[in-house]
Amino acid sequence: MSDLDDRRRVQRAALSIGLYVAVASAIVIAAGAGILLAVILVSRRPESAEHGGGFPHEGSGDDFVIDADKILPWVIVLGLLGVMMLALVAWLAARRSVRPLGDALRLQRNFVADASHELRTPLTTLTSRIQVLQRRHERGEPIEETIVELRRDAGMMTDVLGDLLLAAEGGAVAGDPASVDEAVRTAVESLRPLADEAGVTLAVHVRQSAAVALPTVTLVRLVVALVDNAVQYSPSGAAVTVTTTVEDGVAEIRVADHGSGIHGIAPDAVFERFARSTESGRRRSFGLGLSLVRDVAVRAGGSVAVEGTSSTGTTFLLRLPVAG
Repeated sequence: MSDLDDRRRVQRAALSIGLYVAVASAIVIAAGAGILLAVILVSRRPESAEHGGGFPHEGSGDDFVIDADKILPWVIVLGLLGVMMLALVAWLAARRSVRPLGDALRLQRNFVADASHELRTPLTTLTSRIQVLQRRHERGEPIEETIVELRRDAGMMTDVLGDLLLAAEGGAVAGDPASVDEAVRTAVESLRPLADEAGVTLAVHVRQSAAVALPTVTLVRLVVALVDNAVQYSPSGAAVTVTTTVEDGVAEIRVADHGSGIHGIAPDAVFERFARSTESGRRRSFGLGLSLVRDVAVRAGGSVAVEGTSSTGTTFLLRLPVAG
């Protein structure tokens, strides 16, 4: 979204607030005038009633007399009510006027939190590879392969950041549909240093592959979030398995771990922002990864759910429509 779009949005909001205040004020004033007129009509009396004896008086007939001492209290009360109603209109208008600002601040906070979370895992992986590179260099071992992996990890961070910026602007990345097989393998390979440090084995089983209508970097982000979550909650010596298949035109990606299961929270609630299980992982969790997976999957016409959880492990199921 450009600065021009922001200005137009502010101008539309200002016009909307102006019309809202004008219409609401007109209604309040018209209501007060109507009530005052009704009081005058009810309290009036013919002018002839002021003259005794029943003698006709000049100007009588359609002339009426209104007692000021009866009307004045109504004028004061209606004036106070009018001020209070206009104050209420101003308060409501102020709330409406700051709502776009509140929405913008919320989106900004969400983007900062999401970007920090999404870059956290690639940055941790990059740090692990640098440590591996340092150890190999000190031992005089070949480091060419590690350098290639470092370049790939740095490129992935750039792609993730670009994908997040496009998502924040409501844009879409044009390109070929993402291969589920390739995306899963890319995600698993990027997380292998973290899994090795945790003593967790990563395995991929491609029973049936397909392409889905998502950018490759976006699909890799989804799988990274699910696999990273599984690694965090798996004990040392356990395995995390990623299985892909296709069922009725829908690509299914299952990520299964052998942790202790989800505790202290309903399984479906783990997809809410900042929701966390009472079971702590190796790294502090902010409850954002699974929420981002759900948001992206739903926008793509798919879903993500906890297929099963128990004391022997948890399985997440990501379902995405196959590209036509």
